[in-house]
Amino acid sequence: MIKWLRDNRQTIARAAGSLLALILLIALLKEESGEEVISALKRISIGYILAATLAMLVSRIFVAGRWHALLRSANLDIPFARTTSLTFTGLFASNFLPTTIGGDVVRLAGAMQLGYDRAVCLASMIADRLIGMAGMTLTLPFGIIPVLSLGNGGLQSASFLGSLYKKGMDFARRTFETFKLWFNKPIGLALSLLSTFGNMAFIFASLFLLIAGMERHVSYWLIAGLWSLTYFVTLVPISINGYGVQELSLTFLLSKFGGLTHSESLTVAVLIRLLFIVTSMPGAFFLPSILAEMNKNK
Repeated sequence: MIKWLRDNRQTIARAAGSLLALILLIALLKEESGEEVISALKRISIGYILAATLAMLVSRIFVAGRWHALLRSANLDIPFARTTSLTFTGLFASNFLPTTIGGDVVRLAGAMQLGYDRAVCLASMIADRLIGMAGMTLTLPFGIIPVLSLGNGGLQSASFLGSLYKKGMDFARRTFETFKLWFNKPIGLALSLLSTFGNMAFIFASLFLLIAGMERHVSYWLIAGLWSLTYFVTLVPISINGYGVQELSLTFLLSKFGGLTHSESLTVAVLIRLLFIVTSMPGAFFLPSILAEMNKNK
């Protein structure tokens, strides 16, 4: 038993973090009254929800495009349809496996079993993560500037974010070798970065549409900054897939800096999580065909 606890201490710690975040979310929901949350939800018409869902789905396509640009520039002959199916399968796994790395493992295993080069796929996935992080870093100032306006509390938050940024840069330096493959492929790197900008733009648009659906207005660029802050907070491995932590962070930021009520912010935070899950569902349809292809190649 002790050995099992020692071997699984990280998973247990993340599960405890998710449980604590869930408890805090429930407490916040009770404090705000379920009726207020339901009222905020009812104000969003089906049209806005569908538009937000479509925007999120397009962002997922850009995620596939980001990885595809890296694979193709590394001279890997893979169709975009195959990259997309592997990407959605990975996204699906990320939502239903115990860690965000689970999706990357599924992508790598699928690509390897389909006969693609293991080293190139692994390097491209690390680069894919780093490029995604770099993109979010560019919009981070739009969120940090409002945080700094809080005085001492803002300085503490900025210090925490600075610590996260430093850890991210340390990770980037340690994986510098990853990019050797693409140093002579500037077009591939540029296309990958453009894809991550597309991914971000449509995630921000999805949030913007949900908020607009409640007849509230928050600047698109402020939404970009607040989501970037949320993104970096959820990189801290204190919960499973950022469940609970993402919702709490976004609820706090939207209510503190976006001018929304707690019930409105909580509604948006929960809905955006649901959109991430819903738009990953195509991965469930791709999975059988990928497994069949893997068995065929075996």
